[in-house]
Amino acid sequence: METKANYVLIGAFTIIVSLFLLLFALWAAKYSSEKSWQEYMVVFNEPVTGLTEGSSVQYNGISVGTVQKLSLAPDDPRRVRALLRLQARAPVKTDTRAKMSMTGITGSPIIQLTGGEPSSPMLVDVDQRPIPVIQTEPSALQNIADTANRLVARLDQVLSEENVERVAQTLENIEQLTGSIADQREDLRALVVNARESSEHLKATLARTEKITADVDRELVQKLPALVDKLDHTLSELDSAAAGANGILNENRAAISSFANDGLAQLGPTLGELRALVQDLRRISDRLDNNPARYLLGRDAPKEFEPE
Repeated sequence: METKANYVLIGAFTIIVSLFLLLFALWAAKYSSEKSWQEYMVVFNEPVTGLTEGSSVQYNGISVGTVQKLSLAPDDPRRVRALLRLQARAPVKTDTRAKMSMTGITGSPIIQLTGGEPSSPMLVDVDQRPIPVIQTEPSALQNIADTANRLVARLDQVLSEENVERVAQTLENIEQLTGSIADQREDLRALVVNARESSEHLKATLARTEKITADVDRELVQKLPALVDKLDHTLSELDSAAAGANGILNENRAAISSFANDGLAQLGPTLGELRALVQDLRRISDRLDNNPARYLLGRDAPKEFEPE
């Protein structure tokens, strides 16, 4: 009995040790696996149509992980949160950006990571949140969708009923104008002929004007040196005359000053006497004109003999 009991204990101990070793190996494998992966969060401000859990995550075209979970942001249902499981050695840095992309024209959507300067720090070293958040940028799909929406909105405005009616009226006016022009074809032909003749006359006139201008310019250019020489000579003489006048003024400055002080003071009485003399001469002239004999002889002129 004791031998059988020992076998049971040994077997139980062996099974327990084996289970413990198996659990330790599984834990070590899981720990090692978790250490080789890193979780990140990406928040998109655009629809992620076609993106599913398990979709690939690429870094500059190289697969570095998958999408673990997709959910709407609890505070804003317009935003989509994507939980990423990336390789721990993936160089996700603070300036790395995530965006929606396509593996091909007909391929499924993926998340593409771009950017990351060599000098930038790692995101996990800077972002202290439990799950670091990778910033996003608008994808080409979103830009195309936004552009298409704007184009559709503008087309709706352009093709409104009011604009369509205006276009119809414009076409009708153009048709009426075309008909009027067709009716006045002969007048237009005559107008074109007159315009052509006027253009030819104008061309000939411009040619003659250009020739006359060229002749005038040539003559002016030929005479210009002589005119410049004469002008230079005249200016030289003016300078000489000005210098002479200046010398005369300097030499007679004392006499001019004396005349200005004394002569001008005596000029007033002299002009008064001269004015009185002119008045006396004017009275004498009047008397001589009226009765020169009486004025000269001091008596009346003899009466002329008149025969009876």
